Amino acid sequence: MNEPTESFVTAAYLRAKGVWRGRIQRRKKRRDDDNGLSRPFGGGRDPRALGSVLETIVSDMGWSTELEQARIIEDWPNFVGEATAEHTTVMGISDGVLEIQCDSTTWATELRRLRAEMLTRLLADYPDSEIRDMRFRAPGAPSWRHGPRVVPGRGPRDTYG
Repeated sequence: MNEPTESFVTAAYLRAKGVWRGRIQRRKKRRDDDNGLSRPFGGGRDPRALGSVLETIVSDMGWSTELEQARIIEDWPNFVGEATAEHTTVMGISDGVLEIQCDSTTWATELRRLRAEMLTRLLADYPDSEIRDMRFRAPGAPSWRHGPRVVPGRGPRDTYG
């Protein structure tokens, strides 16, 4: 294997391991008449469509919520329309809250007004997404914050004096 493929495989494995939420629920049933032996033309040996195999894997690994949330982010321009999508960006989903960054205060205000209607439609179109709220952010003044944690105090501004 070459190096990029190997790192992709390793990253995919580590991602699958991190997302997996427990034991695989489906188990192969043993037949008492076969003594656990497989027969070449026995039942359950027919090839299956790739889509059904992937659906089984997704449900067994508990990935349906994450895939549904990814589908929302990917389909955002189709969901809200091209005109609205030009002025909004999906920032992410955390704790069931879909966070949208708007490019002006006017767009943020208008979308906040339409939030209930959009959330109802979102829950109808993407029922497995577990989204319970939408937050529209307006652009603000530049901030010194870089991340979710804050330390009390004046921060870097006290070095200019």
